[in-house]
Amino acid sequence: MRLFVALDIDNEIRQRITRFLEGVEPFAPDARWAKPESLHVTLKFIGEQPEAALDQITRTLETVRVPVTEINFRGYGFFPTAKSARVLWVGMETGPELAALAGAIDAQMPALGIAQETRPFSPHLTLARAPGGSGAPHRRKSDKANRVFQHLQEKLAALPTPEFGTMTPHEFSLYQSHLSPKGSTYTKLQRFALR
Repeated sequence: MRLFVALDIDNEIRQRITRFLEGVEPFAPDARWAKPESLHVTLKFIGEQPEAALDQITRTLETVRVPVTEINFRGYGFFPTAKSARVLWVGMETGPELAALAGAIDAQMPALGIAQETRPFSPHLTLARAPGGSGAPHRRKSDKANRVFQHLQEKLAALPTPEFGTMTPHEFSLYQSHLSPKGSTYTKLQRFALR
């Protein structure tokens, strides 16, 4: 089972992002665009795990206690840089609580035999990926200049900064990712209330 932990986004924000996507997709036709219904904020990528590990992962995530924080979705950017862009993302403005939530989840993972993150948490909402490229936000040796997003970058530079809305999450979820040639689909396995 390929697992990850994420926050869902409110429907109003999802609808605004969907309208934004409909307007900008034609300017990067070679990119792999996210399906609006699958948009989420990844808190921890767990990776492949045996089904037998699911109960222990669920029990561990139930112990995470972090206060709720407001998240404002606005703007956009490209990972790792605009010139060698592999990923188009929506920006998130939030307090330290979101990073604390991701950190609290990550801190529980070594007891389950799951590696902790080696880089700081970088909250974002992925909208599109360059074909064949990784979705990782950090630079890689294989990164090189590409033109997949160039026309889109020119169009976006002429527009005001997009505002998608603000939400306060009340839960996070454990998801299973199913990979296929048509793209990933996600199944929500369990919800966990934020206290």
